[in-house]
Amino acid sequence: MEIKVLSSIATREAYLELVPQFEQAAGHKVSTTWAGTTAIMQRMAAGECYDLVIISSSELDELTRQGKIVSGSRVDLAKSGIGVAVRAGAPRPDIRSSEALKQALLGAKTVGYTSGPSGVYMAGLIERMGIAAEVKPKHRTVPSGGTVGTIVASGDAEIGFQQVSELVHISGIDYIGPLPPEVQCVTIFSCGMQAGATQPDAAKALVAYLTTPAAKHVMKKHGLETA
Repeated sequence: MEIKVLSSIATREAYLELVPQFEQAAGHKVSTTWAGTTAIMQRMAAGECYDLVIISSSELDELTRQGKIVSGSRVDLAKSGIGVAVRAGAPRPDIRSSEALKQALLGAKTVGYTSGPSGVYMAGLIERMGIAAEVKPKHRTVPSGGTVGTIVASGDAEIGFQQVSELVHISGIDYIGPLPPEVQCVTIFSCGMQAGATQPDAAKALVAYLTTPAAKHVMKKHGLETA
């Protein structure tokens, strides 16, 4: 029996550790398509069929309103704040306060963030800080589903912002910490059953496995907080 999953990137490292264990224990095969938030919404709009969708809670709720996710099937898996990274060995800017973060943004030659939830938030934060005119020309990004850490590692972005869980595994960068508490944004990543799922019972078994105490320990190991 094959469970088809469409998932955003934020939970990938923990998921990739847990799913083989589930497959062995349950005897099901899990086929996963990875995509960024924007691409997931596009795939759902195009009518692609899966059993389970993993995405940020706000987008999952929107898909539920659209009738594409079964109402009442949402299960929160994990959450992650936004982290900050620079190229390995590069000077580490002070990001301990919102004012220090503002100066770091102004001082960087290039700034990386995505079109996903963390990037949308960063764009809004930069606007609220009143430095959009200075920062926007320095903005660098990656395709939907990409990781900012890759362009930080390559030097295309001097400083990068993305979910902590999407930064801590990237080689060639130094993760320097989360956004200051007063401007932090925590995203909840949730899963839901797609309307018309062909393997709903098996998908429910996968969700149950991903929310066990042991799974939550794995989530924490990979930079995620448990929801």
